[in-house]
Amino acid sequence: MIAIIKYNAGNIRSVQNALTRLGYKSIITDNPTEIKSADKVIFPGVGEASSAMVYLKERKLDELIVSLKQPVLGICLGLQLMCQSSEEGNTKCLGVFDAEIKQFPPKEKVPHMGWNNFSDLKSSEILKDIKLEDDVYYVHGYYAEPCEHTLAICNYIVPFSSIIQKDNFYAMQFHPEKSADVGEQLLKNFLEL
Repeated sequence: MIAIIKYNAGNIRSVQNALTRLGYKSIITDNPTEIKSADKVIFPGVGEASSAMVYLKERKLDELIVSLKQPVLGICLGLQLMCQSSEEGNTKCLGVFDAEIKQFPPKEKVPHMGWNNFSDLKSSEILKDIKLEDDVYYVHGYYAEPCEHTLAICNYIVPFSSIIQKDNFYAMQFHPEKSADVGEQLLKNFLEL
């Protein structure tokens, strides 16, 4: 079973619909027992960092998420909350990845919204059949600085972490559930880990 963490952040149903299209069953839950017993956990989200962290802390999901041993995938806000801290609301985050979340400087249109490809890709099972020229769909005003665990970089105003992985934790700044065939391949790669 795949658990999609419910934590007062948007876009959860579209992730569930993408999993259904791929032939996988999932539940949307904030129940610690269901999350701990899942084969895979997805931590998606569209929202604001500080209010999302309040919800996680009130339910002790912050402690639960960092203790998980099965593959975990953060998406968009999920990626940002898995980093050390965010400039959005001056928020202390979960600290899985050694990266800080910064606000894009207002040199171009912010938020970064639309299709963009990768400028760098490392080798990883999550990136099976993914190429530099593949486009994925972004909607974000904040970004993770590249760090030692960055697998893929995208350039928009500045280079930022598009995909990060540390141990059993994976995260994508873009929305794989809205990224057509490339997004489906990435979700499939995660689900087959």
